Amino acid sequence: MDTVREALRELPDAVFADLLESESAYRLVIDLPGATADTTDLRSEGGRLQIEARREKSFGGAFDYVREDRPLFLDVEIPLPPDAGSDADASMERGVLTVTIPKRSAGPAQSIDIDEA
Repeated sequence: MDTVREALRELPDAVFADLLESESAYRLVIDLPGATADTTDLRSEGGRLQIEARREKSFGGAFDYVREDRPLFLDVEIPLPPDAGSDADASMERGVLTVTIPKRSAGPAQSIDIDEA
């Protein structure tokens, strides 16, 4: 569990995350403002949760960037505890990604669908 906490501490400053645990599952809640289920890819593989998310930014032709501090892309790998399973459920609501991972032995890599709420 310490490796998960360390990985969450290393997320970019603009990304906030919560880690929760019950007797039967882990839950990871990550704020990804501007990202949607369509612009986020989530995979569980080899005891790691891989998250790639991008936000769409379009301001039309009337404005040019003077300064740009909001990152467009997040690409992180979060190590999972040894008892985390590979079959997770995920949802995205208003830029908040919630991933629930049941506790069991690790399995083969699989893609995780994200439901738009």
